Amino acid sequence: MNQPIGVFDSGVGGLTVAREIIRQLPGESLVYFGDTARVPYGSKSKKTVCKYSRQIVNFLMTRNVKAVVIACNTASALAVEEIRDMVDVPVVDVVEPGARMAAASTKNKSIGILGTESTIKSGIYEQYLHRLDSGITVVSKACPLFVPLVEEGLLEDRVTEDIVARYLHEMKEYEIDALVLGCTHYPLLRGVIGREMGESVKLVNPAYETAKSLKELLREEELLASPEAPVTYEYYVSDGVERFISFADAVLPCHVDKTTVVDIEAY
Repeated sequence: MNQPIGVFDSGVGGLTVAREIIRQLPGESLVYFGDTARVPYGSKSKKTVCKYSRQIVNFLMTRNVKAVVIACNTASALAVEEIRDMVDVPVVDVVEPGARMAAASTKNKSIGILGTESTIKSGIYEQYLHRLDSGITVVSKACPLFVPLVEEGLLEDRVTEDIVARYLHEMKEYEIDALVLGCTHYPLLRGVIGREMGESVKLVNPAYETAKSLKELLREEELLASPEAPVTYEYYVSDGVERFISFADAVLPCHVDKTTVVDIEAY
């Protein structure tokens, strides 16, 4: 199956998932859509996030994708079932793989979740974790300023350090030993978050786990690309091409030559 894999996010954060897919599945082609005109999703209603997600998936299906990866925790939390109902290709979300790794990583059964307001409010990580082990204690924290900090490229800035310290102060009072970076933007703040939490806390990157789950799924469904198939990467956004390319070049292992603006409202 030499069709591409469709990946989407509210903005540039999903590039952390695209990066892991490129690394772990180097023979696969990719179509990425970043909804840069309507970022962030984390403070929006379920109705709005579902509408945006449907539009994006409709667009991805015009690119003849063989699987859809929801590289956005908010859309994964609020829209995954609706997306699975509307397409007949496999759909992979970022929440379940991250929850599985967190459950496997904790020794004292105390796990922290960082996410957008919508993701935290949905309780989706707690649901997955308690399904895996009802004895796990979950401490959640919404961090709404993390996404704009990442989108602005302030990854190692003093203001970022101050905001991370403010958000995680309460989290440090609990004896968590695993912390889920529950938004695809957050792994780009891994250094600052790691320094704040200390070496005793394992940071779980759902982007890495999602790529691993995708690889297993494609193998099981016999959808892996043939070794001789040409590999292509296509990038689409709803706004801000230059800024997207600049950010993508800093995140991805390969240069982005071209990004196309799509009128996503037309879908």
